[in-house]
Amino acid sequence: MGRGNKKFRGGGRGRGGGGGRGRGGGGGGGRGGDRDRDGGGYRSHSEIKKENERLERFYNSALPLEESERAEFWAALRRELPNSFRFCGSKGHALAVKRLLETRYIPEIVKIERYDGEPVQAPQAVPWFPDLLAYSMNTPKHVIRKFPPFAAFQKFLVSETSVGNISRQEIVSMIPPLLMDLKPGMTCLDLCAAPGSKAAQLLEMIHVGEETRMRKVMESFGEVKPEATSSSNDDVDLSIDSGDDGRATGLLIANDADYKRSHMLVHQLKRLSSPNLLVTNHDATLYPSLRLPRDPAHPEKGNYLKFDRILADVPCSGDGTLRKNVELWRNWQPGSALGLHTTQVRILVRALQMLKPGGRVVYSTCSMNPIENEAVVVSAIERCGGPAKVEIVDCRDRLPALKRVPGMHQWKIMDKSGRVWSSWEEVQQYALTQADGVIPGKVTETMFARPDSSECSSLPLDRCMRVYAHQQDTGGFFITVLEKKGEIKAKPEAPPRGAQTSAATTTANGSSEAAKPEAEEGEDALAADEAEAKMEVVKETEELKAAVGEPTDVLPAVGEKRPLDEEEDADQEQAPEAKKQRTVEPEDGGDDVPESGATTTAVDTPNNNNGGDDDNSAAATPAAGATPITNPNQARRRGADGAYEEPFKYLPLGHEIINNIEAFYKISPRFPSDRYMVRNATGEPAKAIYYTSALLRDILVENEGRGVKFVHGGVKMFMKQDAPSAEVCRWRIQSEGMPIISGYVGAERVVTLTSKETFRTLLKEMFPKFINEDWRKLGEIGERAKEIGMGCCILKVEPDGSDPDFAEKMVLPLWKSFHSLNLMLPKEDRSAMLLRIFNDTSPVINQSLKDSAASAAAKKDGAAQAPAEEADSGAAAAAK
Repeated sequence: MGRGNKKFRGGGRGRGGGGGRGRGGGGGGGRGGDRDRDGGGYRSHSEIKKENERLERFYNSALPLEESERAEFWAALRRELPNSFRFCGSKGHALAVKRLLETRYIPEIVKIERYDGEPVQAPQAVPWFPDLLAYSMNTPKHVIRKFPPFAAFQKFLVSETSVGNISRQEIVSMIPPLLMDLKPGMTCLDLCAAPGSKAAQLLEMIHVGEETRMRKVMESFGEVKPEATSSSNDDVDLSIDSGDDGRATGLLIANDADYKRSHMLVHQLKRLSSPNLLVTNHDATLYPSLRLPRDPAHPEKGNYLKFDRILADVPCSGDGTLRKNVELWRNWQPGSALGLHTTQVRILVRALQMLKPGGRVVYSTCSMNPIENEAVVVSAIERCGGPAKVEIVDCRDRLPALKRVPGMHQWKIMDKSGRVWSSWEEVQQYALTQADGVIPGKVTETMFARPDSSECSSLPLDRCMRVYAHQQDTGGFFITVLEKKGEIKAKPEAPPRGAQTSAATTTANGSSEAAKPEAEEGEDALAADEAEAKMEVVKETEELKAAVGEPTDVLPAVGEKRPLDEEEDADQEQAPEAKKQRTVEPEDGGDDVPESGATTTAVDTPNNNNGGDDDNSAAATPAAGATPITNPNQARRRGADGAYEEPFKYLPLGHEIINNIEAFYKISPRFPSDRYMVRNATGEPAKAIYYTSALLRDILVENEGRGVKFVHGGVKMFMKQDAPSAEVCRWRIQSEGMPIISGYVGAERVVTLTSKETFRTLLKEMFPKFINEDWRKLGEIGERAKEIGMGCCILKVEPDGSDPDFAEKMVLPLWKSFHSLNLMLPKEDRSAMLLRIFNDTSPVINQSLKDSAASAAAKKDGAAQAPAEEADSGAAAAAK
C-alpha cells in the first residue's frame, strides 16, 4: 500500500505497502535454507543438494541456450537469491525515504570490512526500475548479524515495511505491473492477487498524481493557499482523471480463490488506505460478471463492468523460483506443469472476456516451462478468435535496462514419465505404434506449437518475455502483454485429447470429431451456449460434491502460488505446490459470461465449512423495500474459517449521524456525502463508518444479493469514540481517512504545526498535558490547543523545508480532552516517524500509564499499611 506522499499519514501507512508475494514475488529473496523432511534438521542453502536429473535434462533440451550460457544459467539457479525491496507510495515520498537509505545507512555499511578484507556490498539499485526505487542486496545473513550498521539498517527496513513505505518483494515480481500501462481513472482486476505485492503496485498507479490534482482543485476554489508544485510532481498530467475534484476514480479489484489468502490480501492492502480497492474471493476461471447501474438511455439492457487492465499472474509450477524454494530441486516433476496448463488457459480466456476492446491483459508465471507460458498464450488467443481479436504487444521498448530473451516459437515438452516430445504428431505416432493408441499421461495437443495450417502458427511469440536467473541475478519469470482488438466470443473448450485417449479418434491435422464448433453469433446461440454451460457447471459440481462427501464453494487452488503457513511472516515465501483441481469452464456465450447470480448458483453451493455462502448469506439479502432483516446473521456470509463476512450497507443522504459529523467538522458541502457505508446488517453506524469511491458504491449496491463474494472494500473514515461532553462529536476522523477528507474540514477544527521539536514531543509522548502553564511546552501549537474545542481535530504539519529529514507535509488526527492532547496514530506509525525523522529508536512515553501504575501502587501500599497500623494499635493497647 498519506496516500503515497506520507504528508497525510505522517510517514506511516499509505498508498504503497505490500509485503511479500506468493511464488514469483515478495519476501525480498531467499529463505536461506530449509528443513530436511527426512532428518528433520535445518539445513542452510549451501548444504542442500541442488540436482534433479529430469529437471536438468528437460531444460537443457528445451531452452535455446549456448553451451557457455547454459553453464551460467545453472550456476545462477544454484546460488541463493538476493534480498530485494522497493520504496512505495507517491514518487515524492518514495524518493524521500530512499534518501535516508543513501545518506544515513549505506555510508556506514560500505565502511565495514569482512573477515577476508573485502568490503561488504551495500544494497544496489535495480537499474531498470523507474527512478531507481528498487534495491537488491546479496550480503549473507551471518554478515548482517555480525555488524551494527547492518542491525540499524535492518531496523529501518522492518520499521518502514510495517507502515507500508517499503515492500519486500522479489525483483522479477515487480515487472508485470510496470508493463500494464495502467493510468489513473482506469479499472483494473488482479485475478490471482494474494498475497498482494503486485496489487500494491497497481493500486499506487491508480492514485498517481492524486494529491497534486486535489490540491489544484482546492486552490481553484480558494480553500487552500497556492503553493509551488514540488519537483517530484513535475511529471504529473493534471488532465488525467481530473473529475471528482481530483480524487482518483479508478478501481482495483484484487481477487484470490482461497478464502484465507483473500484475507491476506486485505492485510497487505489495507495499509494503502484506498477507497478505490475491492477484495473478492472467487475462482479466477469463473470470475463473475459485475453488474453496474443501467444506462438511462437503454434501461432495458443490462450493464456490466469491463476492465481496462487485467493481471493474470496465474498459479504455476514455480520452477523459476529454484533459488529461493530450494525444495523444488528435490520435488520438481514434469507432471506439475502438465496438470496446470488447462487451468491457466481458462484463466487467461476469462480475463480476455472481461476486458474492454483496446484493453490489455498481462499474463505472467514464475515458471520457465513453455507448457505454462507460450502454449497457454497460443491456446487462449486461439479460443478467443485468433490474432484478429487478440494481439501480442511488443514491449521491447519498455524497461530498456531489463535483460530478457524473446519467447519461443518452437518448444519441447516432457511427459510424466520423463520422455521429451517435440510435436503432437510425434506423440500420436508413438501412441499408434508403441502404446496401443494411448497417448502418454497428461499430454494434450494444446501444449505444443501450432502446425503451419493453424491461423495461430505465425503468432509473434518473440514478443513474449523470458527472464532467466543468470541475466541480472534474479529468479526466472515469463511475461506477455495481450491487447484485445475487438469483441470476442470464445470457442468452447475442446474435450481433452490427452492421457488414456485414443490417437485414432483425431484426424491427421490434429482436430477432433468431438470438438465443439465455434459458437454462432446471435441471441439464440448465446442462450443455448449459456444453458449448456450451466448444465456442465451443475454436473461438475455434483460430481465434486459426491467425491468429497460435502458441498464446496472455493475449490482448492491449483499450483498454489504460495502455501498458507500461519507461522511464517507474510513476507517469507515458500515453494508452490501443484494441486489437482477440477475446474469448471466458464460459460462461453460471448464476451459476457453469465452474471454472478447465474455462475454462483451452480458452483457456489451453500456451505458452512468450506468458504461458501450459507443459507443466510448476502446472496439472500432482499432488495430495497423488502422485509427488513431482523437477524443480523441473515445478511452475513460465512467464510472458510467459520467467520462471517459482514454485508456492505450504504447510509442514505441526510442521515442524522452524518449530518452531525458534517456540522461538527464544518465539512464543505462539496465533499460527497453519498459514499458512506457501514459493515453490518442493520445498516446503522455502530463502531465505524467507511468511505468508498463512487464506482465502488455502484458495484457493491448493484451486486448485493447476487452471490458475489466481496471480502473488503472502503476506508475507515470515522470511528466511534467516548466523548467528554454532549457537545463533542462522538465520531473521530480515522487516520486512514485523513488523506481523503482533510482538505474539506473547516479551519475551526485545524491545528497547524511547523516546529520539528514540537512534533517530536507529540510523537514521543502520548497524552502530553496542557493544564496550568503546561501548554507553553507545546510550542507554537500550545495556545491553539488550549483554545480549540474538545474532540477530534486535524494536525497539519507544515515544515519550512530547511531540514531534509523534516520536509514532508502531513495531516494527522489529534484528539483534545480536558487536560491533554494525543496523536491518534498506531504505535508502529509513531515509531517509524521517530526513526525516520529523528533517528530515534527509544520507546514511546505513555505518561498516563505511568500515572496509573503509580496510583495503583499507592493504593496497594495504602491497603497493606492499614492492617499494619491496626496491628500496631492493638499491640499498644495490650501493652497498656
